[in-house]
Amino acid sequence: MNVGEALLGTEVAVLVVGFAYAAVADWREREVTDRLWQGMGVIGVALGSVAVAPGGAWPLGLWLIVGALVLEHLVAWDDALGESLDRYADLIEGVAYAIVTALVIAAAIELGVGPSGVPVPVVAVLATVLFARGLFELGILYGGADAKALMIAGVVLPIFAAPLLTPDARALQLLTIVPFSVNLLMDAALLSIAIPIGLGVRNAARGEFSFPRGFSGYRIPVQELPQRFVWLKDPLAGDDPGDREAETSEEDRQERTRLAAVLEAKGVDRVWVTPQIPFLVVMAFGAIAALLAGNLLLDLLALV
Repeated sequence: MNVGEALLGTEVAVLVVGFAYAAVADWREREVTDRLWQGMGVIGVALGSVAVAPGGAWPLGLWLIVGALVLEHLVAWDDALGESLDRYADLIEGVAYAIVTALVIAAAIELGVGPSGVPVPVVAVLATVLFARGLFELGILYGGADAKALMIAGVVLPIFAAPLLTPDARALQLLTIVPFSVNLLMDAALLSIAIPIGLGVRNAARGEFSFPRGFSGYRIPVQELPQRFVWLKDPLAGDDPGDREAETSEEDRQERTRLAAVLEAKGVDRVWVTPQIPFLVVMAFGAIAALLAGNLLLDLLALV
């Protein structure tokens, strides 16, 4: 086994173990500590440094810069600004995005893309950061942990063009230029189709299916509301709708407990809820699918 194969094997192992831990934590608590992403991020940057260092100072420097851009999302540097300057945090981060992007583009124009110029992993990581942040701002990646997970997947394994189950040749060519994180998210999105189907089957089996909400939620006894990771949809608590923003899973549980008490006092027996999908679990399955088969959508299209 050469150095490249050893590095790739280590990156895959870090990704699988890290996402497995995140999936379990998300399933149990709907909360994942930043320490996990910080550890994976540092390891990813270190492994990437070993991979690009033979190309020289410029490739290594560019890699460390985009790695730092990923890691800054995992530390509360804005707290150090104080209340008077905290409002400028988004502006500062936006400037950092612009500077790093401009630097990578300028280097690519001047040096080209390749081992002695701008390494492909640098481009892949930068694309992943912009992609993840864009999806978060658009509300497609609802939780900050999901966006962080996507960035960390990108820095740990920027490109993975050798899935274990060899896909169609055309799909295989695309894997050499598409960031691994994009394949991971597309596979997760495809696999997530099973969620509304499963909800529909569950509701139909219990005689509680109605279209279209039968694909997005289900009924539970109001007494179970505090113990379930769900959002209350119907009936709302009327004069006290409970739209408070919860910062932690414990605050969310306390809010559900409050809502349950309000509804029980009104004589409500059962409520309609939508599940808080532990999307990191879906992303973990997406990571496995991407490692095994690359991009499932491209694989399916190749069969047409």
